[in-house]
Amino acid sequence: MADRVTLATETMPDKDSNTGTIAQNRRARHDYFIDERYEAGLALKGWEVKALRAGRLQLNEGYVLMKGDEAWLLGSHISPLNSASTHVIADPTRTRKLLLKRREIDHLVGAVERKGYALVPLSMYWKDGRAKLEIGLARGKKQHDKRETEKNRDWARDKARVLRARNR
Repeated sequence: MADRVTLATETMPDKDSNTGTIAQNRRARHDYFIDERYEAGLALKGWEVKALRAGRLQLNEGYVLMKGDEAWLLGSHISPLNSASTHVIADPTRTRKLLLKRREIDHLVGAVERKGYALVPLSMYWKDGRAKLEIGLARGKKQHDKRETEKNRDWARDKARVLRARNR
């Protein structure tokens, strides 16, 4: 009974946690150019869903791996709740299966095999009471790309500040 896996799509939503972001991977946007985005469901256990509702997720070290015809989320950390996982041995960093359409998986397998592409988790959120993971097809940034992105962000901030000062 403890090994039974429930899909996050089969859980009943709480009224307050039906929508909203659970966690974001801001590091991914800093380290990669995100070319395409995909929404994937997850195969989760019951204690994981309860921990997600409490917001106990870290995606920073996570990555997506394609094994055969399936996609897997590795390295993400879901901290178990003490009250919800007393009867189960919880593995916070276990490998979780991603639920994608066959066409999406085929496209991702082809893209990952090309040079320089990776699959990174961008954010996890609730959609209609179901946990969804946004994954990105990404190319790695070089150091000069990171500096240029930071320079453009600073210039946009300064430009907005000057425009606000003029409009006053």
